Amino acid sequence: MRKVKIYMHDKWAGTLLEDEEGYHFQYEPEYIEINDPELVSLTLPLTNKPYQSRILFPFFDGLIPEGWLLKITEKSWKINPRDRMGILLVTCRDCIGAVSVIPFDKE
Repeated sequence: MRKVKIYMHDKWAGTLLEDEEGYHFQYEPEYIEINDPELVSLTLPLTNKPYQSRILFPFFDGLIPEGWLLKITEKSWKINPRDRMGILLVTCRDCIGAVSVIPFDKE
């Protein structure tokens, strides 16, 4: 099982988890209660209920580099190209835009 914190700007917005059943994303209750919280993605509206998917949610998969940058990532970190969560973990800590992916042990 792998678990990461999803930040919007500097606020912990939710948790993304990968386990044997697939992927799970859930907004943090404190984030939902702040004044005017931003959605992580239009495909993940604010809710207290967890989202579940057999594959990595398209929004998070879209954060992963493509083309030659992906090949450099795979070679540098020796990551299987099908390990989408592994690639997300090493490449998306400081993404372009509002979202950051932070491993629980790297806070």
